Amino acid sequence: MGLLNNVSFQRLQAGIDAANKRQSVLANNVANNDTPNFKRSDVSFESLLRQQESGLKSTLNAKISDSRHFQFGSATAVPSAVVTTDHTTSMNNNDNNVDMEREMALSAENQLRYNSYVHLLNSDITKMRTAVEGR
Repeated sequence: MGLLNNVSFQRLQAGIDAANKRQSVLANNVANNDTPNFKRSDVSFESLLRQQESGLKSTLNAKISDSRHFQFGSATAVPSAVVTTDHTTSMNNNDNNVDMEREMALSAENQLRYNSYVHLLNSDITKMRTAVEGR
């Protein structure tokens, strides 16, 4: 098992990937602000992670040799970010649903998320480096 293969690291890495994808989607929404019939897209990751964690049990895997043994743990993969397009709303007369103020607020929120993910990742790597070097 590698030092960087634990579930925490994988979740942080998936969060960073989701934030990158979200920034790209938000930039596309802003770029198409005046495009007729354009429908905004959004990226879902944190809600998928919350749904997965609500049903998550122990991360230990148990070998079952008898049907009467308790089953616990599962090797669950970290969910990937999902891009969805909102076809149900319309903001302008040209059937476009991009709200620039909302997109800018979402972009600022995404930047904060990205920075916090990177900070946590750097903190984890620093802890591992300290443990390995013994300082």
